[in-house]
Amino acid sequence: MEFYISEDKAKLDIEKVHKEIKATYWGGYRSPEETKRTIDNSICFGLFNSDDEQIGFARVLTDSVVFAYIMDVVIFDPYKGRGLGKMLIKHIMDRPDVQTVKTVALKTKDAHALYEAFGFERVGNSEMWLAIDRAKYD
Repeated sequence: MEFYISEDKAKLDIEKVHKEIKATYWGGYRSPEETKRTIDNSICFGLFNSDDEQIGFARVLTDSVVFAYIMDVVIFDPYKGRGLGKMLIKHIMDRPDVQTVKTVALKTKDAHALYEAFGFERVGNSEMWLAIDRAKYD
């Protein structure tokens, strides 16, 4: 089966995205309206199968210069464990506005290995914060 990523928010199944995020350890408090607002105010990435069914989601906030924050990376069942999270993160990390920012950050409780493969490192003693820091300080 073929998969593709779209940044077209009109293709997103917002109900499905909300259901998936609501089931995570980080998004259980969100209302459908809050999920919609996060989508409206972010760069979003829908992962789809060849039948145009949405099977994953992620979003990024960035100022395109200093900082980018990757959030809400989810692969929907039964597609987990197929390397699709890597595909989604690679797509995000290949965006010029993410490649050129000084710092890319995210939080995770359980996917450190996925992000470390892309160059993310733990921030201080944090159990959850990971970042790529490209800033040069004199």
